[in-house]
Amino acid sequence: MRRRRTPTSARRVPREGHLLSFEHWRKEQAIRRALRGLARQRVATILQPGNMLVVERGPSRREPSDAALRSCHLRGWAEPIANAVRSGTLGPEGTIPDGQVYDRVGPIYRITEAGWHVLHRSHAWIVMTLVIALASLVATLLGFIVSRLAG
Repeated sequence: MRRRRTPTSARRVPREGHLLSFEHWRKEQAIRRALRGLARQRVATILQPGNMLVVERGPSRREPSDAALRSCHLRGWAEPIANAVRSGTLGPEGTIPDGQVYDRVGPIYRITEAGWHVLHRSHAWIVMTLVIALASLVATLLGFIVSRLAG
């Protein structure tokens, strides 16, 4: 018997682009690049008064990079440590600019354990190990069945 779709049931939403499209690949590369950018950040010094952290090699605050950082957070690869942290940019020679030091507000992210696994590509190794194990199990079972039929 065929099941009828009710008005409240979920409907399929067409996806934009193909899974193997070039645009999809570029977005994934940008997300992984943002994750690697988080891995490179480090605290250079702590300014007093107020315990203000000076972060070297922090992630870029451009719009595409911010979207990639939010995607990392959505996937569970990164999480914000603190929200609404004042931040600014140093001068060309690493000097503190005159006047307004802080020009924006944003979160500070840290990489989760899942994010480190993505960076080290250990998930791919686990999947490949599982595929090889299943292939060897199938080959063993086929060999056992063939030997039973022949003998």
